[in-house]
Amino acid sequence: MAGLCLRIEDIARTDPCFVVQLEDEAESMSQNYDNWERVVQAVLQREELRQVALYSSREPSFSSISSSSNTVNETDWDRLLPSDYEDIIARSVTPVAYATKKDLYLSLCDSPMLLDEGKMSFQLDKTTGKKCYMIGARELEILGADDPMSFKWTSHKDSRFSTMIELLRIWWVDIRGRIETQMLSPKTRYAAYLVFKLGKFFRRFESAKGIIKYVKYDEDYEAEKRAATLHLEPVKSKNGKIAVRRSDGWMEVQLGMFYNDLGEDGQVEARLMGKNTYINGGFIVEGIEFRPTTNAERNRRKGIFSNMRIFG
Repeated sequence: MAGLCLRIEDIARTDPCFVVQLEDEAESMSQNYDNWERVVQAVLQREELRQVALYSSREPSFSSISSSSNTVNETDWDRLLPSDYEDIIARSVTPVAYATKKDLYLSLCDSPMLLDEGKMSFQLDKTTGKKCYMIGARELEILGADDPMSFKWTSHKDSRFSTMIELLRIWWVDIRGRIETQMLSPKTRYAAYLVFKLGKFFRRFESAKGIIKYVKYDEDYEAEKRAATLHLEPVKSKNGKIAVRRSDGWMEVQLGMFYNDLGEDGQVEARLMGKNTYINGGFIVEGIEFRPTTNAERNRRKGIFSNMRIFG
């Protein structure tokens, strides 16, 4: 299936048996993902029970939890950490100190870690234990970024990165972020998000699109045919993907989703493209984040004969 980027309805017209096979594979993907989520939830629940036991053991009436199924140990937490976690934390901008694997896991879930001289950040998704990365603005490919009349490098107190980019007077927006699939968690469906802030001078994009492609499989013109409509401001619309406010105070809009199988597909690219657009400042980009999809997002994509696209 490597390299395929097709609409299911196109395949269905020529090979219905193949579609049945795809349905089976999609169901298997979903089960693998859900099973891992249950592993993470089981460990976290057992840890909660252990904390209750420690807190309540002082009470004479409390019957302590002694079942081995309720015991959380280093092996449990080590299992939740990525297999390459030591290599990842070795790239941290600041030294990483931890007493136990539990401390490390919860720390990676609670706050992003800056890597590679602050060019990107790493975090674990607390629900799934899967890897999350954000590519900082300095590492994005931004059309015209070297033009001081169109763009300005700046800083922001709420950002994890030292430098962001503000779009000034421009008529065309093209921002791309790439990541190697081998860096991501295998057998996982990911979504890519543009993370940004809007200022008071921001004017709505006339035509904003989100695009996902595998670099070694897709040409730009092919990927642009699959572009999704984006709304960078909260609007009441049934069409396209609408920006939402994040818990860290920034805004985000989903650029698209893809399935990472074994991390053998090279680079995946997430792109924001806006044509016939005029911006007079007030659009600050922090980065592009790649993170596992939520249950709600996966459920919306269920149904092989919907607009689901296959990324092999």
